[in-house]
Amino acid sequence: MKVEPKRKPLTLLVLLSTVSAFVALIFLQRSFATTLGSTGEELIQVVQKQSGAWNRGDLTEFMSPYWNDERLTFSSGGKTKRGWKATFENYKENYPDRSTMGKLTFSDLETQELGSEAMLMLGKWHLEREAPVGGNFSLVWKRIEGKWVIVHDHSSALRP
Repeated sequence: MKVEPKRKPLTLLVLLSTVSAFVALIFLQRSFATTLGSTGEELIQVVQKQSGAWNRGDLTEFMSPYWNDERLTFSSGGKTKRGWKATFENYKENYPDRSTMGKLTFSDLETQELGSEAMLMLGKWHLEREAPVGGNFSLVWKRIEGKWVIVHDHSSALRP
């Protein structure tokens, strides 16, 4: 009668491999979450820099995070503008001088990943000026050619 050898070393090897793979997966997941978290923080910093550009009256710099493409969309007041140039012209038309631009601040900023290449940002905006105005906004960011850009902006004003 032939006796089969015990296979404990193979069973132990399979167990160790499984545990190692599981631990590696946990670290990768945490690393991915950290990356997305830091991306959200980076995008919040970009928006804060935008307010600085706005407050200096520099609309070109303010627009720099927007996707410079005809597929950019900007929705406000029940209308949607398409394209970077149309969005830029809309800002220039609605805010022709420093007094109408006022001082811009953002608050209650939060981000949510929509996959590895897209983020959603929600927040509130406020213009301090002779007739103060504010509201909320949502921005859709997309990583295009390695750079995060705003591909859609939906801004609405609170009714007085």
